[in-house]
Amino acid sequence: MGDTVVHLHKNTDPSPDPAPVTTLTVVPDPAPPSPVPLWVRSGLAVKSAVTHESTRATVRAVARHASYTFNGGRIVARRTWDGRTGSRYERMIRAAEAAGNLEAAEEWEERLQRFRAARHHRRMDLLHSPVEVAKGVAVGAGMSIGVLVALGVVMAINNGDIGDVITPLSATIDFIALLIRIVQIVWGPALTIGPFLALLALWGVGRKQHAAPQWALPANVRTGEGEPITPSIVVKALRDLGVPALRNAIKEMGDAGASMLGPIRIAGCGVEVDVTLPSGVSTNEVQQRRRKLAENLTRHEHEVFITIPEAARTVRLWVADSGALDEPIGPSPLVTDETMTADYAKGKAPWGQDLRGDAAALSLYQRHLLITGLSNQGKTVALRSLALWVALDKSVQFLMGDLKGVGDWAMFDGLATTLIQGPTDEHVIQVTEMVEGAVEEMNRRLQAPPGSVFPALIVLVDEAQVAFMCPVKDEDKRPYGGSKSNSRYFMAVRKIHNQGRAVNVLMWQGTQDPTDQNLPKLVREGAHTRASLALGTESQARMALGDKAVDGGAAPNLLRPGLDQGTLVVASSGIDIPKGQSSITVRTHYIDDDAAEAITDRAKALRDGITTLHAIERDEDRDPLTDIATAVGDAPRVLTADVLKRLTALNEAAYGGWTNSDLKRVLDDAGTDIAYKSDGRMVVGRDRLHRALANRDEDGSASAV
Repeated sequence: MGDTVVHLHKNTDPSPDPAPVTTLTVVPDPAPPSPVPLWVRSGLAVKSAVTHESTRATVRAVARHASYTFNGGRIVARRTWDGRTGSRYERMIRAAEAAGNLEAAEEWEERLQRFRAARHHRRMDLLHSPVEVAKGVAVGAGMSIGVLVALGVVMAINNGDIGDVITPLSATIDFIALLIRIVQIVWGPALTIGPFLALLALWGVGRKQHAAPQWALPANVRTGEGEPITPSIVVKALRDLGVPALRNAIKEMGDAGASMLGPIRIAGCGVEVDVTLPSGVSTNEVQQRRRKLAENLTRHEHEVFITIPEAARTVRLWVADSGALDEPIGPSPLVTDETMTADYAKGKAPWGQDLRGDAAALSLYQRHLLITGLSNQGKTVALRSLALWVALDKSVQFLMGDLKGVGDWAMFDGLATTLIQGPTDEHVIQVTEMVEGAVEEMNRRLQAPPGSVFPALIVLVDEAQVAFMCPVKDEDKRPYGGSKSNSRYFMAVRKIHNQGRAVNVLMWQGTQDPTDQNLPKLVREGAHTRASLALGTESQARMALGDKAVDGGAAPNLLRPGLDQGTLVVASSGIDIPKGQSSITVRTHYIDDDAAEAITDRAKALRDGITTLHAIERDEDRDPLTDIATAVGDAPRVLTADVLKRLTALNEAAYGGWTNSDLKRVLDDAGTDIAYKSDGRMVVGRDRLHRALANRDEDGSASAV
């Protein structure tokens, strides 16, 4: 225990009565903290030692070098067995038969027969070799002794000493004795060191072949990037996938699994191969192990795609070259070809490239569109690139609502009849009324005489989830957002989905992070073309693309957020999808704002001029002649039919029921020459209209509807 502390307090009260008094206060020391139990400290020490990086590195090193030695022995034994037997030829025959190459199989069979004949000849020679060797040794020894004796005779004659006759023979015997002595000295250490040298040799073979588990290999070896895809690698990857039925079936196959594989084909920046699974193995067992399969193929997860072709029990593997999907795909033809135009009915929008590296083009003709994905994955750019292409068809009309309002669609000012930009509830109200105006136009077209042809009217809403989740209600207590039968935005979209396609009124929507709340089921299922960028979960992928596409291998939830920007999975009849698949993965071209403005400038040059409305007017008292001037805009002259359409877009309530007679009445009241024929068609002249407005203002007269 600690020492007790004594504090002296002196009374300094200034009152004159008592004398100053000193008091003693005993303050004990605070109790020391309780010690940590020994078993806790021991456990923490053990945990720290086990998880320490140096410990893990040591374990990996021990496992790596032990595996080098063991697997090196297996490799040497396999090579020895292959050299002494015909197993190598038999493997090649089975592989050739599995590939259907009968000529190669026959050639390898002939080689096997020659090998067996040569081996039989060698074995027969061994039966007679002892006698031949004995005769050879006897003859050789006799000749050697004779030569040595002859050499001794020559030395004896030369030296005059008869003893020199055996000198060469004696020297040879002494030399042989010396060799025997050296062997006797070296033999003991050799027996001791020999096994270690043999293990070192096996270790060297294993190290050269990297014969160790992937987790134990050094980092620069463990990546394995760039390793080509071969039949043996594919079979081994499937065998080690962790599916017992598949592993056992491969072991029992006489061709070691080669018959499962179709031909490996080069497909863009990777290869493609069809795998017919053995009985008892389902395709979803392979699909669910995509990451492990990719690692077995020495690839990252995003570099392997698994789809289901038409053939039963078959999966189609597309394996990218290492790092190929991280490379850009190049600029859009819309940017590089300044002469490009569009044909809404017969053409296809150049959207990007598929995984094979082929151009991916999308038909937009009479197809409602939905693009979804997480935030900041390239949704707006992907949607905008389609609008940029179709804008080069001067017959296409746009009604646009951007509920983000940061200028991503600003370049369509002067192209779109209506362009509303902003994230507030008021902007949602404006967009809802814009879509409802498109519904009225659709109804007008549906009631037109049979055989009438109408230009495409594309109603585009970006960040549509803002509209679906808007809580505001109108004066009749009808909500603008939501998914109920009285929801104004929801019902307007549903009506266009139901009947708009027949008269070329199309709904395009872009939305984030799909859920049942911000993207109702009936709306997402009404889109003919559904595309998704990276998503968080499989349930979101099913909402975005549908169950059929996901069950067929579509997996936008496996795309890498932030790394696979602009890569989307598409389910649509408007794009070429490989036979038997329900979706295709497309890497879209990136078109920045400057390039988009250049494209819209080209599109504006194809048109007479459009005055874009940035709000839906709801005033009751209107000046028809002024509104007509607004509808004409800066164009020198505009067809009367187009003026009527623009007036309807300007204010459905005021001008939705107007006919040519109503327009003619207002123009005739202002001046007889405002509407006239040009090339056989009635048009409204801008300059004449402005003169009539100026003259009217001087007279101080105006009419209202």
